[in-house]
Amino acid sequence: MHDRRPLVIHVLYRFNVGGLENGVVNLINHMPAERFRHAVVALADCVPAFCERVRRADVRFISLHKPPGHGIKLYPRLYRLFRELRPAIVHTRNLAALEFTVPALFAGVPARVHGEHGWDTSDPGGTLRKYQLLRRAYSPFVSRYVALSGQIESYLTDRIGIARSRVERICNGVDTLRFRPAVVREPLAGGPFAAPSAVIVGTVGRLQTVKDQVNLVRAVAIARAQGEGGQALRLLIAGDGPQRGEVEAEIRATGIGDITWLAGERSDVPAVMHALDVFALPSRAEGISNTILEAMASGLPVVATEVGGNAELVAAGTTGQLVPAQDPDAMARALLRYTSDAALRHNHGAAGRRRVEHSFSIDNMVTRYTHLYQSLLDVG
Repeated sequence: MHDRRPLVIHVLYRFNVGGLENGVVNLINHMPAERFRHAVVALADCVPAFCERVRRADVRFISLHKPPGHGIKLYPRLYRLFRELRPAIVHTRNLAALEFTVPALFAGVPARVHGEHGWDTSDPGGTLRKYQLLRRAYSPFVSRYVALSGQIESYLTDRIGIARSRVERICNGVDTLRFRPAVVREPLAGGPFAAPSAVIVGTVGRLQTVKDQVNLVRAVAIARAQGEGGQALRLLIAGDGPQRGEVEAEIRATGIGDITWLAGERSDVPAVMHALDVFALPSRAEGISNTILEAMASGLPVVATEVGGNAELVAAGTTGQLVPAQDPDAMARALLRYTSDAALRHNHGAAGRRRVEHSFSIDNMVTRYTHLYQSLLDVG
């Protein structure tokens, strides 16, 4: 029997561990199954272990194994794929996938949605002229844009020149059942930090330059040297990636190997959050950070750099603190505010949980996307 549910094809660079990819997983898992079907097309590859996070059995995963460079050679293949699957909507994400709105249009896909989640690591501020021109050149092929933060929305309208009527702002949502506060801190299996007196600062993310875990290592080293409060600090870094060697070198250079644990890539992020007292995000650039939302949902105070959409998530002085990027001294001062003040940690963490429940629930995100998809189909 023919399945009459509209098909949404999500196109992204790689379907693997990451905030953008987690957002796609959450959207597919929580969108009512009777409304839409879904498929995921990765320009590189769909990693099987990550695909298992999608709980629906009717989702197809397609890896294109794209070589480096412009994707025009993939246009015929994607054109045939779109003609075969006949999606109602193709939803591309970030600059790497934007060009594939072209074969979608020529294949007769009624609606092409493009989501801007944040900027590429080679252009962390979205300032490079060539990338702005690329976004402008492909804009005629896009039916509607989704901006994940107010900053990105302004970038699209003011810098790229997209009409405001074509841009929808939809923030990420977090699963508040999966991410919830721990009654007491719960040591992570295999971890070295068990002393009740320790204050464990942690971060979760791919080890790459834009995430700048090196800056967090420096901040913890500075805080440790500044009196009794700093002596209680412990650092947990969850994640892996190309900057691991640099992070390890900085740990050795600062002499904090005895209080630092590189926990590697983890699939048990809720358990990681339960093992922390404070969450830190030292990024040089961000869109809307899923990990900040997950930390807030887990009842943790957040110390984050004031970049991208971080200031839209963290209410400074209420749910955490914001510091300049690449300023380890400022981050050290922020961390020290929490080391000797358990009440402050609790109060800011509880306020963060309330903020997520009120403004960043996954149900609200799914409802917004469902309405957007349906409105495009109704127009078509």
